[in-house]
Amino acid sequence: MVGNDERIYAGADFGIEQILSGVDFDGDGIDDYDELVIGARKDAENHPKYDGAYVQGGFPSEDIGVCTDVIWRAFREAGYDLREMVDADIAARPEAYPWIEQRDKNIDFRRVNVLNVFFSTYGESLTINPEEIAEWQPGDIIIAEKGNHIGIVSDRRTKDGRVLIIHNGGQPMREEDYFRYGEVVAHYRVRMGELRGVVWEW
Repeated sequence: MVGNDERIYAGADFGIEQILSGVDFDGDGIDDYDELVIGARKDAENHPKYDGAYVQGGFPSEDIGVCTDVIWRAFREAGYDLREMVDADIAARPEAYPWIEQRDKNIDFRRVNVLNVFFSTYGESLTINPEEIAEWQPGDIIIAEKGNHIGIVSDRRTKDGRVLIIHNGGQPMREEDYFRYGEVVAHYRVRMGELRGVVWEW
């Protein structure tokens, strides 16, 4: 998030038109990309304690979480069950996840390497240069820290036009200018319409 004395910028301030998914999966009148941001921001504002312990049933309580928990909570806001989608994809395409010897849907969807494969399959791979500001859109997914971290692109920007990233690395500010200190290694824009096929497999 930005400080109280800092203005919040949006893409429109830089002549950047927001791209929408064209999908409203849960039928609430809000585009899925917007809902990903809303869900991720709710997690950021809730500020869960950083804790990645295994949880029976898969979903940790709202007061704990890690970077991957930001992601499934964001997708839940849009009506998707990321746990079930990831499990269905692993079952359908085990060759894409060769390190998984036995599926465990209580934890697989909370692993960055699994989500990296999932989003690289159902998303468009985009620039990792933060200075190409028009190429970053709200709801995009980023993989960082040599493949060990994940976050969601915010609809807010710095005064220079760089997008803020919503993520949980245990840091005080969960929506921030991550590019000041972090390096992104992959950037995806999920093709939400294609997720319908994965949902069908639930």
